[in-house]
Amino acid sequence: DEIISIGAFRMINCRLLREKRFEQLVDPQRSIPWTSVKIHGIHPEMLIGQPFIDQVLPQFHQFVEDTMLVAHNAAFDMRFLQLKEEAIGLHFDNPVLDTLLLSSIVHPNQEGHSLDAIAERFNLTIVGRHTALGDALVTAEILLKLIPLLKAQGIHTLEDALIASSQSPFAK
Repeated sequence: DEIISIGAFRMINCRLLREKRFEQLVDPQRSIPWTSVKIHGIHPEMLIGQPFIDQVLPQFHQFVEDTMLVAHNAAFDMRFLQLKEEAIGLHFDNPVLDTLLLSSIVHPNQEGHSLDAIAERFNLTIVGRHTALGDALVTAEILLKLIPLLKAQGIHTLEDALIASSQSPFAK
């Protein structure tokens, strides 16, 4: 697998800044299996002329510099970034919050902690599911819904959230 799209939004003080976003398709320099295209909707012709990952990741690294990263099932996404670190000469050592793990903390008795299940639980509409920017947007909206629930459980700081996440049964 290769990265073919990166999407992110900036959040400041529990406010989602929709206009401050990073969105870029990436030419993976290889073919894309049709089974993947059916999921994310990115067709090979859409990637013709797009920059390669070694051009995109430094830009993304700059976008997320000195910030916390938030992702759903973050281990999956972070592994893709880590596999490219040596090639680009940069490291993604940002603190990372995982909405899957946080959901399992605030809703321990719920069976589903998929992005779709959590969005449904919070009555959020997912626009562009399985696209980098669409999934980033709903992940940010989920985090905003989780914050008051975390606070109600005494989880007030990033450190508190990271510690609680590490104790989730879903932590790897």
